[in-house]
Amino acid sequence: MLTEIEREHIFLLALGRTPEVRYQATGGVTPRLQRVLDALEFSPALVKSVTWDVVAWNRAAAAVLTDYRELAPKQRNVLRMIFCDPNVRAKQSDWESVARFAVGTFRADVARAGASKEVEALVDELSRVSPEFEAIWRDHDVRGHGEGIKYLQHPLVGLVGLEYSAFAVDGRPDLSMVIYHPATPADAERIKTLMKSRPETLWSEPVRSEAVEAETVRQ
Repeated sequence: MLTEIEREHIFLLALGRTPEVRYQATGGVTPRLQRVLDALEFSPALVKSVTWDVVAWNRAAAAVLTDYRELAPKQRNVLRMIFCDPNVRAKQSDWESVARFAVGTFRADVARAGASKEVEALVDELSRVSPEFEAIWRDHDVRGHGEGIKYLQHPLVGLVGLEYSAFAVDGRPDLSMVIYHPATPADAERIKTLMKSRPETLWSEPVRSEAVEAETVRQ
């Protein structure tokens, strides 16, 4: 009958540790969280689940990274895009480093969330279709996302430098937010150019989760 935060607090008080992780699939983002993304006008930002499905994004992310709206929900998985989408692969200035970093971080995220069984089908699928993924997965490397800088080779504006930081979503252990910020003023201008070249309707699709419904009713 306890909420997740109450259950965690009881374990910390009684045993000095957090309880065993119980993975819960994501139900999408609330309108408030989407508005946070939208407020980052020239900083590409997205929210992804523990299994690395992109569930929300802003206009800058659609213009610079990928227009996720054009993809079926199943195809909005970050690993699928890195290993199976030639356009995403072509944008990476050092694809192998990006791929290894992604797989290592994914493995750590999944283990931390207790979602190993939930990603078995995805891992099996990628291992079948991508020998590169299979080889990297067998290395059992683990990494933390943290923050850093990445470079994208965009077909329209050339090389774009992006500083990135990853954030937990409080109260939603199934979600994390990644924000990319232009590394230089020149990179900011490139992002603005890309956004001007795309329609104004590059917004994510509304997600009708229970959280969204509840907030909509309150408003």
